[in-house]
Amino acid sequence: MNTYVVIVSIYFIFVILLSIFTKKFASRSATDFLVAGRNLGVMVCAVVVAAEWLGGMSTIGVSERAFTSGTLQPILYNIATAIGMIIIGFTVASHYRKKNVHTVSEMLETLFGPKARTISAICFLIAYITLAYIQLQTCASVIAPLFGISWIASILISSVIITLYTYIGGMYALAITGVVHVITMFSGIGIALIIGLNKVGGFSSLQTNLVALGSPTNLYNPFSGGLGYAFSLLLGGILGGMAGQASIQPIFAAKNPLTAKRAAILSSLIIAPFGIMVGILGLIAKTGMFFNTESINPKMVLPTLLTSPTFIHPILGGIALAGILAAILSTVGPVNFAVVTIATKDIYQKLWNKSADDKKILSTAKKLVLIVNLITIPLALYIKGGVLDIAYVSYAIRGIGAIVIILGIYKKGWISAMGVKLAFIGGTLSIFACMLGNKMGWFFIDKTYGAIGAAIIFIIIGNIWEKLKQRRNK
Repeated sequence: MNTYVVIVSIYFIFVILLSIFTKKFASRSATDFLVAGRNLGVMVCAVVVAAEWLGGMSTIGVSERAFTSGTLQPILYNIATAIGMIIIGFTVASHYRKKNVHTVSEMLETLFGPKARTISAICFLIAYITLAYIQLQTCASVIAPLFGISWIASILISSVIITLYTYIGGMYALAITGVVHVITMFSGIGIALIIGLNKVGGFSSLQTNLVALGSPTNLYNPFSGGLGYAFSLLLGGILGGMAGQASIQPIFAAKNPLTAKRAAILSSLIIAPFGIMVGILGLIAKTGMFFNTESINPKMVLPTLLTSPTFIHPILGGIALAGILAAILSTVGPVNFAVVTIATKDIYQKLWNKSADDKKILSTAKKLVLIVNLITIPLALYIKGGVLDIAYVSYAIRGIGAIVIILGIYKKGWISAMGVKLAFIGGTLSIFACMLGNKMGWFFIDKTYGAIGAAIIFIIIGNIWEKLKQRRNK
């Protein structure tokens, strides 16, 4: 057994054992399981929020896009997210916590009524199931070459590990393992970055090598790939967090509203630097100094770099690989758990079994952990596409939710209940219309722009509809 496998296996075992330790806390009630008894302090809450963002997209996704584009534009994903969390801290974080809700859709019900909750919950389920299978793919993309196993086997192993520690400890497990994941990912990737920059001769030499390979001279400029695409990343990242169940759920679990606010702001200081580190490693890989880049799958760039003996010693490479897997696990757990929480609170308890007691809700939530992971397996196996591109389906839907939430809290007179319902339905459908139109060559509209634009139009239509209805009833 090689060094990489030993180190990563030890890390997996440690995470599962750590989650077993949290079982006694998570099995007391549904609130304990879903939101850690609403008892997270500032630092732990901030780390768990950040850990959710620093997953497959911040590792495999950012390195993949940096490698293919030859620029650092992909770091806008992390920068946008960090900005978004600061905005969330100063705006909606304390409002979420004051309401003592479990889901974003439950928050929407307090603002616009039960129908808004149901429709938004269905849209959020689409968003997070999409995100869940992508995160599973990124985990498998590291495990497959590392253990020398097939894609199918790597998907199954990844799913089992994720299911185990989520099922055992719920939000408590996600909180404690999230702290461990963040420490591991910064240590591992930080070591790899220092080694990489030293071997390529620093930033100046790296730029010279990449420009010779076709990269633009301003490759370190995040906006070098075009302002339109860059702005869509920023818009999706900033808005996506405000209604992101996985990133907001730790805020629901904060001790009080002030803790929620401070944790959201603090998380930004963890999120932004990590994307920059991984993006630079993607550029280092593109130089071709450490492995043949001509036939490699871009998704495999980072794992391949970290398992190249010419780049890094196997022990340090194993630690760095553990850092990548830590990042992925720190996100895929909360993402899957977001689906579980939405399905439990917004679908099962709200629509299916309104009289369910706490014990039944807890039991259902645990069963849904298993069901959700079974659903994502075939999706991860058979749906292909760029990690960041597909992930922005989720961001676009959450962007719709962000607009609705902000208007509901600060400008409720600007949006009606009908506007909310139409915004979610029309906005979500527009995302898939944009994807189809772009693929068929009929038109080219970014899905984030399409979703936000459609949502605004449908909000206006809904408001007009509501006013006409009121006039008819007079």
